[in-house]
Amino acid sequence: MKTQILIILLLGLFTINSCDSLNVDLNNTLSDDKYYKNEEQLAIALNGVYATLSETYLYGNFMLGRLGLDADEGYNYYSSDVSSSSQNYVTPSDVKILSYWRRVYEGINKANLLLENIDKSTEAESTRNKIKGQAMFLRAYYYSMLVTRFGDVPLVLKLPRSGNADDVQIPQTSSREIYNFIISEMSQAADLVSDIDAVESTGRVSKSVVWGMLSRMCLYMAGNPINDTNKYADAAFWAKKVIDSNKHSLNNSYQQLYINYAQDLYDKKESMWEVEFYGNNSGTYTTTAGVVGRNIGIYNIADDNIGYCAGYLRSSSVLYDLYNASGNDLRRDWAIAPYYYSGNPGVKKYWKTSDSKFQCYCGKFRREYEILTPKSKAATPQNYPLLRYADVLLMYAEAVTMKENKTKNEIDSAYWAINQVRRRAYGLDVYTPNVTVDLNDQNTSDLLKEIQNERSRELCFECLRKNDLIRWGIYYDKMKYTLSKVPSGSVAYITYAKSYYANVNTRDILWPIPTYEMGLNKFLKQNQGW
Repeated sequence: MKTQILIILLLGLFTINSCDSLNVDLNNTLSDDKYYKNEEQLAIALNGVYATLSETYLYGNFMLGRLGLDADEGYNYYSSDVSSSSQNYVTPSDVKILSYWRRVYEGINKANLLLENIDKSTEAESTRNKIKGQAMFLRAYYYSMLVTRFGDVPLVLKLPRSGNADDVQIPQTSSREIYNFIISEMSQAADLVSDIDAVESTGRVSKSVVWGMLSRMCLYMAGNPINDTNKYADAAFWAKKVIDSNKHSLNNSYQQLYINYAQDLYDKKESMWEVEFYGNNSGTYTTTAGVVGRNIGIYNIADDNIGYCAGYLRSSSVLYDLYNASGNDLRRDWAIAPYYYSGNPGVKKYWKTSDSKFQCYCGKFRREYEILTPKSKAATPQNYPLLRYADVLLMYAEAVTMKENKTKNEIDSAYWAINQVRRRAYGLDVYTPNVTVDLNDQNTSDLLKEIQNERSRELCFECLRKNDLIRWGIYYDKMKYTLSKVPSGSVAYITYAKSYYANVNTRDILWPIPTYEMGLNKFLKQNQGW
C-alpha cells in the first residue's frame, strides 16, 4: 500500500545496524545535527519506526504460523521448521527467537532516536506532536511484543552513544513496570495522534487504535502472570472510548474483511490497524510485499493464477469443534478452508466429512481474491490485521464481565457487545436482537468461557491466541487437551500436529532470553525453567 512504499524507499536513509540489539552503529545513522529539521525528514524517520512491523522475523514472515502463536487453533506444517520454535521445540539458541528480540529492539531504537531529536525540528508543535505520538505508541507497542513473550526485559529509552560494551550492560525491568510504562506512554500518545478519520490509512496509528490497544494491555495486566485485577475496569474504560467514538462498526460480511486485505482496500470502521504490504516484489518496489496468504493460506503449489501457497499453518479439530458447538457459524468455512487446490489449473479438492480436521488449512487469507498480477510465488500484497473493532467489542465484554462492582447497565452493554459479533457470524443484522444466537443472563464463569471461545472463533490465526491462553492461565492445559484430540497414525500431518502440541512445557508461557544476548549483557537473567 502507498504508505508502505514510502517506508521502504526511505529506509535506506534511516537504518540502524549493530552487533547488539541494544546498541547502535553510529556510522550508519544520520547525524543528529543534520537531520530531523523538517516535516519530510521527521516523516522519513517515523516511516522507519513503522517498518519494523513488516520485518521478516516479525509480521513480514515468521510470526505468521511459524512461532507457535496460534496455540490450540492450529499448528505449523513445514519441514524446514522441524526441531525449532515453529514446532514449539524452543531453545535459548533458536535463531527465530533471537531475531525476534533483535528486530523488536531495533524498532525501539528507531523510536528512541526520533523521540530524542524531534524537538530540534523547526516544524510547528502540532506537526511534531502527531509524529511524536505515533513514535511513542509504536515504542510502547514494541515493548508489549517483548514483555508478553520474554517477561522481564531491559527498558531502553535512550540510545547508547558509543559502541562500548559497557554501554549496553542494562538490567531487566520487571514485567509490571514494563506494562506500567506501556500504558503510560500509550495514554500520552492518545492525546497527540489524529482521529481515525484523519489518518491516511489503517496502516497508521489513530486515537481509536491507541484506546483499543490500551484495553488489550490492561487485560494482559489483569491476567496471568501480573494478575492485577483492578485493570479490568481500565480495560473496559478504554474499549468503551472506542465504542463511544461512534467511528467504528462491524462490516456486514466477515468474509469481506479478508477480501479487502487481499485487494488493498481499507475498512477503517472495523479494521482499525494493519501491517501494510504492497506489490509482488517486482519492478520498482522489490522489498514491499509480505507473505500473508502465501505462508498462511489455502494450499496451492501449481496454479499461479490462483496464487502459490505453501500452507505452513493447519487448523486443529479443537477450533473446528468450537464453530460446530455454536451452530451454523458462517465463519467456520472461511477461517478453516474445507478444500485445498490440486493441479494446474487448480481444482478445489474438498475434505471428506470423515477426514480429520487437523488436515485443514487456515483459510482466512485467500490468494484467489488478489487482483494484482502477476502473482508471485514468494510474496503477496495482502495486509495483516493488528486490531479490529470486533476485538474491541469482545475485550469490552470480557473486561465488564470480570471487573468488580459492575452495574446492570454495564452488564447489558457487555451482552450488547458480544452479541453483535455473534449475530454477524450468522449473517444477521448486528443491531437486531435474535433469541437464537444471543447470549444473556449467564453467570460470570459461563460468560467468560463463551467470550474465550468467541475470541477464538472470531480472531483465530491473528497472532492473539497464545497470549490470550496465557493471561487466562490455561495455556498448558489447552495445548495438552488439543494433543489428546490428534488422531493416531504416522502420516505427516499427524506427526507434525503431535510434535507441535507434545513439545509444550509449563515453562513455555515465556520464551527464553536468547543465549547470544546473555553473552553480550551480563545483567540479563534467564527465565525460569530455561
